[in-house]
Amino acid sequence: MPLARPLRYLWRLPFLLVHVLVGLPITLALINPLTARIVIRGERLDHRVIRTWSTLMIRIFGLRVRRVGTPLPGAVLFVANHVSWIDITLIHSQRMMGFVAKAEIARWPVIGWVASRGETIYHHRGSNDSLHGVMHRMVRRLEQGLAVGVFPEGRTTRGDAVGVFHARIFQPAIVANVPAQPVALKYGEGGDAQTVVAFHASENFLQNFFRLLGEPVRVVEVHFLEPVAPSEDGRRRMAETCRERIVAAMAA
Repeated sequence: MPLARPLRYLWRLPFLLVHVLVGLPITLALINPLTARIVIRGERLDHRVIRTWSTLMIRIFGLRVRRVGTPLPGAVLFVANHVSWIDITLIHSQRMMGFVAKAEIARWPVIGWVASRGETIYHHRGSNDSLHGVMHRMVRRLEQGLAVGVFPEGRTTRGDAVGVFHARIFQPAIVANVPAQPVALKYGEGGDAQTVVAFHASENFLQNFFRLLGEPVRVVEVHFLEPVAPSEDGRRRMAETCRERIVAAMAA
């Protein structure tokens, strides 16, 4: 329907503005050292606040989450296929974790502000010094009992396939002796909207952001799959096993 997209913008934009102009300052104010020490039902209050904000953001964009499986508690390396910027918000709606992300995200409006306060570990692509620092921070977080989220493909994809997983990003899990839990993100029924949600050719963050805001309501499945133990065979085997499980979940 030609009028469907404009009507969705008309309906969702006011909610988005309230969520950003009112909800975001409240969220950022509640992410502080005090709320980090308050635990409710086994979850830190600041983490619960970020999950709540992310859940509302996902709903404003018309996504209805269907979770399969359970995220592990404590120190875990979560590894997921990467489709679009909204992946981080989607996963945060289910489980709080500090993501490893490209440094450019810090400059993105709305998402960058939350990411910077949400324990994101930024990496400057092409810099070995930056990568070394990222790996060190990942190990430190895991040893502190906190979760880390990564996209082993290293970048967003076109959504039509799961790319090769870079094994080096699994090294902190081996050093900290924690499991990696694969997470499969399937947009649409059976994953039929992967290429819709993915960045289109020459599409930047803002263009993708507002295009997704006008998309119809659709289900999104978040599959928390069988974890992979830190492998004696090394990081390459961990990467291959995680990828195999995500590919299998995408095809199911």
